[in-house]
Amino acid sequence: MITEFYISPKEFKGPLNLSLTFNSGQTSQPPWQKENKYFQELIMVEDKPCLVKIRHDDSNPENDVHIIAESLENVPEKSIKERIGEIFGLTDDLSQLYDFLGEDPKLAPTIDFCQGLRLFKAHDPFECIVSSISSSNCSILRWTRSIRDIKQKWGEKFRFSSGDFYTFPSPKILGDVPEHDLEEMQRCEDDLPEDYIFKNNLKACGVGYRAKYIINTSRIVESEMDMGKLAKIKYDKAFNTVLELPGVGPKVADCILLYGFGMGEAFPVDVWIKRIIEHLYFPHEELKPQEAREFGMKKFGDYAGYVQLYLFHYARKSGLLESLRKK
Repeated sequence: MITEFYISPKEFKGPLNLSLTFNSGQTSQPPWQKENKYFQELIMVEDKPCLVKIRHDDSNPENDVHIIAESLENVPEKSIKERIGEIFGLTDDLSQLYDFLGEDPKLAPTIDFCQGLRLFKAHDPFECIVSSISSSNCSILRWTRSIRDIKQKWGEKFRFSSGDFYTFPSPKILGDVPEHDLEEMQRCEDDLPEDYIFKNNLKACGVGYRAKYIINTSRIVESEMDMGKLAKIKYDKAFNTVLELPGVGPKVADCILLYGFGMGEAFPVDVWIKRIIEHLYFPHEELKPQEAREFGMKKFGDYAGYVQLYLFHYARKSGLLESLRKK
């Protein structure tokens, strides 16, 4: 079934730049696939698989967002629109954000570089957890490829008019996959060809040492963690809960809460954000990551997640990041 509709700029707050949002390295999930002029991805709407194609002329903020949704069952347009609004933060008031940024001379330059950049929220919080763990000390290209491999090997396949698409596997399924080729070999039959290549294990997806963290985290999420409850508790308690997961440090925990659960006060700090904060606010000091995190959360409040995103993109595009590399 095909559902086609438009979202007027009057229905969301402030500008929207889809390309910038998809390609800003946010760890909620890999960027949606580009086909012709549309970005597309399989998402679940009312627990039903729905292939969503989205297009927006980023050069003209007055243009509508065009949506084409293909589903195997009837899915109401209203529900699809609500999910898209959640994923792309269309209710986030970027005009107010820009007013906030403009009041700080150190943040004001980010506005021109980041017009329309929005938080890219996870359509599957568990996928966000695994994506965030996979992204630790890893390039964007590598971890996004790993997540796509995981989906194709263990996710559920659905066929649509434009091809096959996969859901992200459940915690139960991912918690039971072999960690490496030796474990896969031990589980296999004895009559395999001599040249058989063991590739149905997590390390074969390129996650490296993170494989054991992903498997153990999957088991904990399946047996002990209530994702719905986690989304409703206060930030500090949620942070400490997520921090107990294998392979999750403070930065990854903040990414999970920001992108997976919409907690905008999270301020993920890696080595680059720490250096950017030092450069802008503490030019003669060296901060610990925890100090940079506490500073960001206190100074930027509910906008902390957006400020972190804007600062990093600004640093990449303005040349600041390159200059900080040379120090």
